[in-house]
Amino acid sequence: MTKQAPQQPVKEYKAGPVSAACWRSEVEQDGRTITQWSVKIQKQYKEKQSNDWKSTNYYFASELADLVLVTQRAFEYIRLRESEDGSDLPTVAV
Repeated sequence: MTKQAPQQPVKEYKAGPVSAACWRSEVEQDGRTITQWSVKIQKQYKEKQSNDWKSTNYYFASELADLVLVTQRAFEYIRLRESEDGSDLPTVAV
């Protein structure tokens, strides 16, 4: 099985400091090409001392609603793409 990582996310959602980026890659498996999805979820903040932008995967309780929102949107985006291309349909052996 070989993987090729895309260079850019295909879709991004942002609410407040929280973001979710959807990544799509084509993977060869058992002689056929399948689509594999992944999601990167992070929070960006500006560090006070250096004034540099940083990212983390830790969230304050007040940011959980934004986390839920971007995660839900990413899930919906991926599920709808799977439904469009038929990859969510069960495989039936004949």
